[in-house]
Amino acid sequence: MTIPAQSGRGPGEPGLGDPAFWQQPPAARLAAFARLRALDAPVYVDEGRGRGHFALVRHADVQEASRLPKVFASAPGVTTPEPARWVRALFGDSMVNLDGADHAQLRKIVQRAFTPRLLAAAEADIHAVAARIVDDMLAQRPDEFVTAVASRLPLEVICNMMGIPERYRPEIADRVNHASENIGVERGLAARLRIPGRGLRALARMQRMVAGIGRERRRQPADDLISALVTANVDGQALGARQLGAFFSLLMVAGVETTRNAITHGLSLLTDHPDQRELLLSDFERYADGAVDEMIRHSTPIIQFRRTVKAEHTLGGRTFAPGEKVVLYYASANRDEAVFPDPDAFDITRSPNPHLGFGGGGPHFCLGAHLARVEMKALFRELLTRPRELRAVGLPDLAGSNFDNRVRSLRFAFDQA
Repeated sequence: MTIPAQSGRGPGEPGLGDPAFWQQPPAARLAAFARLRALDAPVYVDEGRGRGHFALVRHADVQEASRLPKVFASAPGVTTPEPARWVRALFGDSMVNLDGADHAQLRKIVQRAFTPRLLAAAEADIHAVAARIVDDMLAQRPDEFVTAVASRLPLEVICNMMGIPERYRPEIADRVNHASENIGVERGLAARLRIPGRGLRALARMQRMVAGIGRERRRQPADDLISALVTANVDGQALGARQLGAFFSLLMVAGVETTRNAITHGLSLLTDHPDQRELLLSDFERYADGAVDEMIRHSTPIIQFRRTVKAEHTLGGRTFAPGEKVVLYYASANRDEAVFPDPDAFDITRSPNPHLGFGGGGPHFCLGAHLARVEMKALFRELLTRPRELRAVGLPDLAGSNFDNRVRSLRFAFDQA
């Protein structure tokens, strides 16, 4: 099905299902979403090969669908395309792709493992890691922000929290990059045939690694998250090797990628809006929480998640039938004029700020939301209160993904003092 021009697309413009759409400048994509939000009902997006979905672009619609998992299900998968059956059989189902009792039981085990003691230790570690990263930055004077700063914080924090031995960490960092570098990015035929194998091999090696650590922790538990997960007793259950591997992959790919991208976009936003930077510096503790949430809203690290309709339901001016697909476009919902006055402005005092950067609520709301906020606040405190003139140089090099607002690289500079 071809989306007609009156479906919010200007003449000659690519639609959401066209890879060219995601190669456009951010402003062009946001303008297209604004036109879609003004329509009477969600439009159909042709994905090719007889597949497609309806685009949920308004804040209220994304939020409602998120909170009705029995109608809008995450299974068989939230990504586009959905994971193949053999991939799910080999690697296990990630928590984000589960519904109902299966999801509730797995999430319960994970939540039980996040004890107050573990979370307190993680928060203390975040501040120590952030300070060390900025110390290294000032000593080494790098000029690329993603690798030198933004990627390091979430990776080190998660590895410390999980209890990953130091000897495994360089390989894990490499595996995370290989597993996620082409998600949602259009590639030529040769790359499509070659790269998925590399990404899946990276996931397999990462999961084998953590499964081995899990076996060690069952024999000799330590004071870390892997030990808590594999020795948990929630209704007589703990995480098995495959469940542990799937959770670790989710934590590393989602937790590391989303936080590093939010941090990188945050530096770019503060550079582009010096008035907001000065306001933040005028009273960091007063404005930091609002700044972090506005960075997340404005950049929206996860652009979209997919849902499968399980029961007839009317939403946003359309009645959906079982078997149809919808996509929750968080990137559009976070610019909805009905919820956010002057939505394209970057305003660290924005209040209220009910952004959907961690999901639209419901059972799949992001487990790591609190830690991500703590990480961002700790790092920007270090970045802004020591090298006062830290700034981005040029525009972020975006991946052009339809899944996440990924930054490949960002040049930066700071005072030599």
